[in-house]
Amino acid sequence: MKRSKWKGVYYAKPDDYKEITASQTKISRNSSIIPKFIGQTFKVHTGKNFKEVTVTKEMLGHKFGEFSKTRANFEFKKKKKKKK
Repeated sequence: MKRSKWKGVYYAKPDDYKEITASQTKISRNSSIIPKFIGQTFKVHTGKNFKEVTVTKEMLGHKFGEFSKTRANFEFKKKKKKKK
């Protein structure tokens, strides 16, 4: 669901945004990526563990949740050949 335009973009505000160090900040999946975050690394929760996401210029305006998958890739198990 989209956020109303009159509300502006949402991003979680940790107490020390001015002193962000790489790989130290955990941020919510629904936070928007703003220009202030370019080149920094954040930890985004996948539901089981945290994945490090480095913000690039192309990610602006997207949400952090788009860049951390919550589901594993599915592969069919290979069948063993029967011995004769």
